Amino acid sequence: RTLRYVPESSQDKIISDEDVFETLLKIFKALFINDFSRQAHILALFPEIKCKYLELLTVEQKRSKVNSGDHQSQPVFSPEEVLFSTLGFSVTRDRSSLVSAGTGVFVTKGFVPKGMVVSMYPGTVYRKHEPIFFQSLGNPFIFRCIDGVLIDGNDKGLSRSVYRSCSRRDQLGPFQMSDESWLTAALQNPLAVGQYVNNCSHEKAANVCYQEFDVPGYFPVELKQYLPNIVYSHDIESRPRCVVLVTLRDIKQGEELFSNYYTVVS
Repeated sequence: RTLRYVPESSQDKIISDEDVFETLLKIFKALFINDFSRQAHILALFPEIKCKYLELLTVEQKRSKVNSGDHQSQPVFSPEEVLFSTLGFSVTRDRSSLVSAGTGVFVTKGFVPKGMVVSMYPGTVYRKHEPIFFQSLGNPFIFRCIDGVLIDGNDKGLSRSVYRSCSRRDQLGPFQMSDESWLTAALQNPLAVGQYVNNCSHEKAANVCYQEFDVPGYFPVELKQYLPNIVYSHDIESRPRCVVLVTLRDIKQGEELFSNYYTVVS
């Protein structure tokens, strides 16, 4: 295992929080519009949200009709296709190129430029001193943030049950505050595969790094359904913590993502 040296926690940002926010907003809006028919319960209750997206939807429908010749209905694309059409690449889980490494994450289509959010690390977020002992037993998916916050990205066993319980606890009427689909094979947010990115080696240098991002209070409530993180202890005052993976260099189609698991802060 290798270590990445960070002189100050404030310098542990490859790109700005604003850039992370704009990227997530862009892909989540595209996913929302692509899945517009499933949002009917939200749109019926909150016409102001519907109005906000109608113009974007109209543009999307016109583009789809031109491309498909179908003037009857809006085609629905897979989340991976939406990711590719929105950000210019798609990623997926597959067998790692490293011997005995198990599952890895690959860029399966397109091109990812340096300084781009390429995936997210999903899971339950635990603050310091919160109980995570039983969930951590034999669990290789515990991610430690610089400030001691832990994210449990295990999609099986007790970890899976805890995430689902917390996610359903925090649902606000028709609004889901987080995404549960990363616990399944059918991802609603195609970026939520970061827990399967393998550590770099002497043969495979790191091409992505982890970057922490606290979701701001003004994040659109209708788009929170795509956030693959939930806070263990319910606290309306706290901002949800996300961890994104940002590219350290240009990454081409077919390449596997590799990162450093550990960060040293001094």
